Amino acid sequence: MDQTHASSPLAGAVHDLATEVVLALRSGDHLATVCGAAGIDEENRTGIAAVRVIGADLLLPSVLYGRHPHPGDVAVLDRAVREFPPKPDAPAATAWSHWHMISTLQRMAPPAPGAAAPGTYAEPDAAWLEEAPWQAFTHQLSVLAPLAVPAAPSAVRRAAANRAVDLSRGFVRAVRRRDWLQAAGAGRWLAAIGGEPATLGLERGLDFVEQMGGHDPRVTLHVRAARLMAEARAR
Repeated sequence: MDQTHASSPLAGAVHDLATEVVLALRSGDHLATVCGAAGIDEENRTGIAAVRVIGADLLLPSVLYGRHPHPGDVAVLDRAVREFPPKPDAPAATAWSHWHMISTLQRMAPPAPGAAAPGTYAEPDAAWLEEAPWQAFTHQLSVLAPLAVPAAPSAVRRAAANRAVDLSRGFVRAVRRRDWLQAAGAGRWLAAIGGEPATLGLERGLDFVEQMGGHDPRVTLHVRAARLMAEARAR
């Protein structure tokens, strides 16, 4: 674990998980276990909490490369869903993250016949995104960047597609404010949905974001995901 980025055991576990996701995205190795490489299993409470922070991005390499996820990672993500359900008064972003974790599990690793599923969870409301100022909209979308993946329709994705120009403005603002994580999340959304102004220079902008903020593996994760989706769209 890189202690320079680990102000707490949870922060260290999140850092390690994000690092392993980045390595898997770079290598395309669908046989590797992200959790195993980070030293996390179903009994590691801190690790399970870290998976709750990373969310469905734990399975991002399998999602983007179209391959079956490692059973160990599926088991840990399933445990995180069961152990950390959102409270009734949880923020909307938390509810959406939980919904996406469940839908990703159902899509990528449906339970075997007779096995217990993690349960159903209705798609949360997203009307608040439609009226949010573009600055707040970009912030919320960056928090929900794990939802920016192919073939995963949601009300959040539709809101992003309808406000690509606002998201582009938010990307530029985040870069100017040196908020690299927000910029990377916004850039990931733009790569997923398209529609950004040609003058934005998204590809070069993401290069700059990674150069300046790449010490945080969560930034690199979003940038790498954005590149893979942009490459897939160009083919």
